[in-house]
Amino acid sequence: VQLQASGGGLVQAGGSLRLSCAASRNIFGFGMMGWYRQARGKQRDLVATITNAGSTNYADSVKGRFTISRDTTKNTIYLQMNSLKSEDTAIYYCNAVQFTGDESWGQGTLVTVSS
Repeated sequence: VQLQASGGGLVQAGGSLRLSCAASRNIFGFGMMGWYRQARGKQRDLVATITNAGSTNYADSVKGRFTISRDTTKNTIYLQMNSLKSEDTAIYYCNAVQFTGDESWGQGTLVTVSS
């Protein structure tokens, strides 16, 4: 399974970005997909997930600002990020977990928020 993440970039604090993650197969084959991020010198942390059934979950730090969604016709998930803060600066990774438990990661896309 290949995951292609895109949409990162440089944005001012308070601005918005939308990340995309295109999968190489039908995303209904995944039990869950999501976004993680890793800031410099820190561990990779969960940002948001969406299950096969469409249930979503968010890290407390992004609740109310970020929205995860999917387009099954395009085999793509999205992360809409609003009201960005400098602490959101990180490399964002797309993740997919199959029903077998096998896990795949995208290559990461850098988000830089300037204050």
